[in-house]
Amino acid sequence: MSRSDTALNLAFIGSYAEPSGPGLYACKYDIEQGTFTVIDQVDGLKDPTFLTIDEERRILYAIGTVVDAEGKKTAESYSYRILEDGRLELLNKQPTVAPTCHITLDQTKRNLIVSSYHGGMIGLLPVESDGKIGELREVHQHEGSSVHPNQQSPHPHSVFFDRNNRFAICSDLGIDQIVIYELDAENGSLKEHDRVKTAAGAGPRHFAFHPALPYGYVINELNSTVTAYAYDEAAGKLTEIQTISTLPGDYNGDNACADIHISNDGKFLYGSNRGHDSIVVYQIDQTTGQLTVVEHVSTRGGHPRNFALSPDNRYLVVANRDDNHIVTFARDAESGKLQATGSELSVSKPVCIKFMA
Repeated sequence: MSRSDTALNLAFIGSYAEPSGPGLYACKYDIEQGTFTVIDQVDGLKDPTFLTIDEERRILYAIGTVVDAEGKKTAESYSYRILEDGRLELLNKQPTVAPTCHITLDQTKRNLIVSSYHGGMIGLLPVESDGKIGELREVHQHEGSSVHPNQQSPHPHSVFFDRNNRFAICSDLGIDQIVIYELDAENGSLKEHDRVKTAAGAGPRHFAFHPALPYGYVINELNSTVTAYAYDEAAGKLTEIQTISTLPGDYNGDNACADIHISNDGKFLYGSNRGHDSIVVYQIDQTTGQLTVVEHVSTRGGHPRNFALSPDNRYLVVANRDDNHIVTFARDAESGKLQATGSELSVSKPVCIKFMA
């Protein structure tokens, strides 16, 4: 009996939203058709853009913007219990670094790391035994700038953990650096370990580790490239091996890259282009880690800020923020190529998609 026969397959969507309307969406996901049906939505949040999930304990974590009594923007993080029918039940909320653009869990599910693009910092919040978020424990402020007009100050955009949960990779778009932190998961603490410079004006944004081989990849927002690194997981060191464009050679328009993911089998890497409005597909050389372009596929909408591969990797789904919809693509496992299925879900300004496998 397949999982689809015994349990509800779920996906969750975060968005740019005002408190007066829905911001978080819980969806039933049809694993055979790659389609979504909204079964719950959460109102009252401003910009709950990014999400992360503790699947074992069925907890969804989100971020949001809060305006205090004096009109100053601050930020909160939220924990929601995912009920058996897929609806969301608020557990608690906590103030965090402001404003917040990204949130992720370490692999022990005991520590949340939040990134503040405009604040130039990352923060660590402990997760309590019941899944609730504890008080902000650590803040790490970055310093510096770089050459692009959008790089007048540090802009940490995201944090991702390696498979051993020893090191956390922070991509700082504002200073053209990948800052590597060592994680003490038991005590809930981060310590800066190393820094890697990208090309001037690259603007590193999101990072993806290869699921089995010693490689990692960063998508650079500002110069529309992906940089491949050899990763020494024992030493927590990255060594650049390749930088490749995300765009076709004949494209001369504006573009800003956003998200990056690798297929479960480690054979293909996907990245999103905002401007060209496409997903670039690369094949990953299993010996060298280098990338070769397979194709560019229109996302059938504007500003593909985030996308996700379904748990079985049969589908890739894209959040087109400016066209207010989620578009589903079927994925060929042998070639890595994508084909639009015709399935679309209308939601307001979608930003992040997370499946619960």
